[in-house]
This record gives sequence, structure tokens and C-alpha cells, in this order.
Amino acid sequence: MTMEEGKRQENNAVAQEENAVKKMTIADVADALGVSKTTVSRVISGKGRIGPETKERVLRFIEEHDYKPNVIAKGLAQNKTYNIGLIMPGNHNFVDSSFFQKCMLGISEAAAAADYDVIVSMIRENDLTQLERLVQNNKVDGIILSRTLVEDAPAAYLKQHHVPFVAIGTTPDDDVIQIDHNHRGACRELTSVLLMKGLRKVALLGGSRELVITHTRLGGYLDAFQEQGLTADPSLVCLDADNETMLERMTGEYVKKGAECILCMDDSICSLVLNVLKKNRISVPEDIRVASFYNSPLLENNLPAVTSLHFDAAALGMTTCRTLLSHLEGEKVSGRTLLGYEIVLKESTK
Repeated sequence: MTMEEGKRQENNAVAQEENAVKKMTIADVADALGVSKTTVSRVISGKGRIGPETKERVLRFIEEHDYKPNVIAKGLAQNKTYNIGLIMPGNHNFVDSSFFQKCMLGISEAAAAADYDVIVSMIRENDLTQLERLVQNNKVDGIILSRTLVEDAPAAYLKQHHVPFVAIGTTPDDDVIQIDHNHRGACRELTSVLLMKGLRKVALLGGSRELVITHTRLGGYLDAFQEQGLTADPSLVCLDADNETMLERMTGEYVKKGAECILCMDDSICSLVLNVLKKNRISVPEDIRVASFYNSPLLENNLPAVTSLHFDAAALGMTTCRTLLSHLEGEKVSGRTLLGYEIVLKESTK
């Protein structure tokens, strides 16, 4: 065999291998069955009038040959992009990052199972540019908002433009499909546990008033006092404590007022409070107890271990994505879904 013949055989073998793995197209299905590409497309999309016998032939052929329509062709046939948008806040901190990462994993897993891809975009303050680009360029079939706001410009924009969306979080707007953990119930229960220990001066440090979650957590805290016939001391409640200077000042004030426990709305606040107490040689839990309304990796190695609330962020993301996909299919979905929580009692509140 000459070198030229050997090369020719090698090229033929490569060509045969490429043909063997070549993906089947709508045209291939149509040619094999002797029908038009339009007929095959209509069977795939479920739209248009197709005789039952022809439909059965096409579906049987597709199943027997494990045909998977190209997502672009499938999207054109069904007038879909097979993309969903995930809108993230551009100003989230370390604690938020852990939550959003786990939530995104759940969203991605649910989306992939339905042959959808996820496009992530950011919103910084009131700049809706990236969200507007997704909508105006028809890049997505629906949107997931990863955070709810008191003045919710992203939700208002999506409603105005009739874009299907689901929000992670709660909102008083009954027109918004919302998925969240039962934060109010969780904060109420943890606060109740502390009150039942005989504590009365239970202080609260919270984040931005712009976030719905801040008001939800505050509501749970106040509910616990009301249920036990007690009144929370307003001077032991501080919101918008979102910087180190304010947190240091408020922690010092709470200690002077004889607070028996400081409840922190998230682990970022809690970490700073613990640092202030340590710097001032105030022992936890001997001198004052500390707990957090959110459990993240930030305090995993803290000594003493910190009492907190645990939420499954991955499950939240998965449930949210599945709800959006069901909504896109025209199925009836619940307007509000609340997932569970776990109270993790540790040494910081003993």
C-alpha cells in the first residue's frame, strides 16, 4: 500500500466516524419518513393540525432514533429561547455570596433538567440596564429575581412589560409569584426560645430597611414578644446597622444598657459584633449571649459556636426555578410558597 493510499483510507475512516456521530436534524427525520420539515416541526412543538397517524409515526421515529432537536430549532418551533434570566444584586457581601452561590446551583440543576440555560445579570442600585437588555432583546423566556425590595423597581419593570417572573423572597404584592423560606416564623421561634430561657433584654441588630427580608425578620422578633405577652424595648432595636462603625457603637450601647442577648439579622453583622465583644473582653455566653438569624460559612469555626437559623438555599433555588418553568408552561402555580428552616442551638446562647 502506498503512502497516498494509506492517507486516503485514514481520511475515509475519519469521515465515516464523523458521519456516525453527526447529529440528526429535522430534515433527516422528514426525509426518512417522507414528510415535510414543517410537519416534523409541528409535531415537536405541538402546534398546528397534524393527523394522528402521522404524529404517531414521527414520535415513534424520534424515540427509536433517540433524536434530540437542536435547541435553536426547537426554540424557533415553539417560539422559545430556552433561557431563563437570573437577576443578582451587584452589592451583595460575603455572607450573601454563599447564599446566592448555593441558590444558583439549585436553579441551574432544575433548569438543566428541563433543557434550559441560565443567563446571570446584575443590578446595581437603581441601574436596570442589564435587565432591560435581556427583555428588549428577547434573550429569555422568564426571569428569577433573587431579592425583593421595599421599592422594587425590577419587579415593577417586569410587570410593566408583561415578562413572566418569580421572586426569591416575600413581598406584599400579591401579583408577584414568590418563593421564600419562612423567615418570619423562624425568627419568631428562635426569639421565643431565648425568651423562654427567661431573657428579657434581647437586643436586635438589623440591616438595610430597603430589603423586605429586614422587615420580615423584625416582624418575627416582635411576634415572639407579643405571643408571650411581653413588649420589646425599642431602644434595643436598631436597623440600617450596615457598617462597622455603627455596629461597634450599637454593640457598646447594648452592653451598657444591660442587654442579655444580641440577635443579629445575618452572620456578617454577627461576626462584627463578636469581634467588638472580644476586643472589649466581654465573654460569650458568660457575659452576654449572641445569636444569628442566618447561618453561613462565615462563623463555622467561631468559638464558642453560634446559635443560628439554617436554611437550604439550594432547595430554594431549585423550587424557584421549577415554579418559573411550570408558570411558563401555563400551569397554575401557588402565588406564595414558604419553605422550612432549622434552629441550630449552640454554645453562644447557653
